[in-house]
Amino acid sequence: MKYYSIKKDILATLAYFNMFDYPLSKSEIFIFLGHCDDFHEFEFGLQELQDEFIIFKIGEFYSLYNNYSLAARRYRGNEKAKIMLRKADKAASLLSAFPFVRGIAVSGSLSKNFADENTDIDFFIITSANRLWIARTFLHIFKKFTYLFNMQDLFCMNYFIDEEELGILEKNIYTATEIATIMPLCGCKIFDSFFKENTWARSYFPNKYMYIPPSRDIKKTWFKYLIEKLFNNRIGNSLDKYLMKLTAKSWDSKTRSNKTNSKGILMSMHIGRHFSKPNPDTFQKKLLQRYDNHLSEIFRLYEHSRSY
Repeated sequence: MKYYSIKKDILATLAYFNMFDYPLSKSEIFIFLGHCDDFHEFEFGLQELQDEFIIFKIGEFYSLYNNYSLAARRYRGNEKAKIMLRKADKAASLLSAFPFVRGIAVSGSLSKNFADENTDIDFFIITSANRLWIARTFLHIFKKFTYLFNMQDLFCMNYFIDEEELGILEKNIYTATEIATIMPLCGCKIFDSFFKENTWARSYFPNKYMYIPPSRDIKKTWFKYLIEKLFNNRIGNSLDKYLMKLTAKSWDSKTRSNKTNSKGILMSMHIGRHFSKPNPDTFQKKLLQRYDNHLSEIFRLYEHSRSY
């Protein structure tokens, strides 16, 4: 019974990443445990689960399945991620030159050091307070030009917040994982504030040190300075609100038309004065429900095995 809760923590951690076919190393499992356990006791619980054939070691990783192809897939994905992260760094440097951009980070699967043929470079962007929609409009006008050169996958800007509200509203294992793994590339000061505003994520991963220092701060270009000067007034306030309403109307039309993106996911945006992000109802809630079902089944099988 001493290691019962630790073993359930290990199973819960592997279950979450198992939904993405992503086996974990020993240190990664410990980092993403739901409780702050003693490392030596954690190692003992991990070994017991192996001895009981509940989990399996494949290469240097652990999984719920005895399938070495999962480890091979991860090795390939980690190598491809190195290449894509170099591209992301260059892309972030370019995007940071746009008006009212204060911080840029990589999110999604790439922030977990994984990439495959379907992986985009997903950017998490923080803007100046009350200028999110001006910033977003400039960035998305730029993105339209990237289609001419088939470079659109390098500039997937799908999540925006501004300095006014740095806290992530949805608080669950999915958003906690995204916060814990996000990779800041530009904006030292603003990401320091971002992590302080989202310390709640530590309750999900008490062993994880959240803050990853970005490589550089954002420099002001003459274009950035000029546009920010031009719209740092009531005209800018009105324009930002107008662009928010215009974008909301456009996305509402896409959603009502059941339009889907290239991955078959319904195009639906959750929009507010200080945020622009994918609608939690279209992916996040479904993922959390899937995780709950997956975890219940794993715990059921584990309890069943213990009864023999």
